[in-house]
Amino acid sequence: MTLNQKQIERLRFLGRVVRKESEYLKQTDTRLFAMPFNTGMVVRLEADAALAEQVEAFVGRFGRLQAHWGTNSCQR
Repeated sequence: MTLNQKQIERLRFLGRVVRKESEYLKQTDTRLFAMPFNTGMVVRLEADAALAEQVEAFVGRFGRLQAHWGTNSCQR
């Protein structure tokens, strides 16, 4: 399979984005899962805005990373 210049640039762009998103996800993962995530934390989500924001950041970053990987594998 031979890639044209546009495809190569797209892959380079996606590589940069995936590296950045991976780093952001790793940072959020380190903070959020410093202690085991358990049912007590789930119960606290509604009352603890900071914890809820961390969970939301993790889910959003994970989703974006997954979407970028899907974009990469679907474009030919």
